[in-house]
Amino acid sequence: MKRKGISPVIATVIIVAVAIAIAIAVAFWMTGIIGLFTRFEKLEVTYCYAEWSDDSWTVKLKVRNTGSADATIVNIFINGKPYTAYSPTPSISPTIPTDGLPLKSGEEQEFTITLDPDAGFEHGMSVEFKIVTASGQEYPKMTNLP
Repeated sequence: MKRKGISPVIATVIIVAVAIAIAIAVAFWMTGIIGLFTRFEKLEVTYCYAEWSDDSWTVKLKVRNTGSADATIVNIFINGKPYTAYSPTPSISPTIPTDGLPLKSGEEQEFTITLDPDAGFEHGMSVEFKIVTASGQEYPKMTNLP
């Protein structure tokens, strides 16, 4: 009885083909993982200006997510303090929910902030507004109150 196996050449070709297939699968898998870990959040404040009207200042602040990852705005600081630390509390529209305001990559959001002189704000004062995201990033912008 003669036993015949596959030739060494064919065995080598099969092993090389399997190795190449595994290498291609690993490359596609790594590309997907790298794409997940290299996404980043970046917000840009497009504009920030204040206008006086009757008895308060109205501040318009527009922010755009120019990063590749979605961002969540969790707070707005005014002169280094959360806006809720002022009395009377400045009104912010749209309001920021407790779980944050989502901002997808490429999206813009305009905030309207009303500042009351009774909260310590004065004409000619420089005010810093800082957007804070869930990832801990801070995006400041300074404006002067007319």
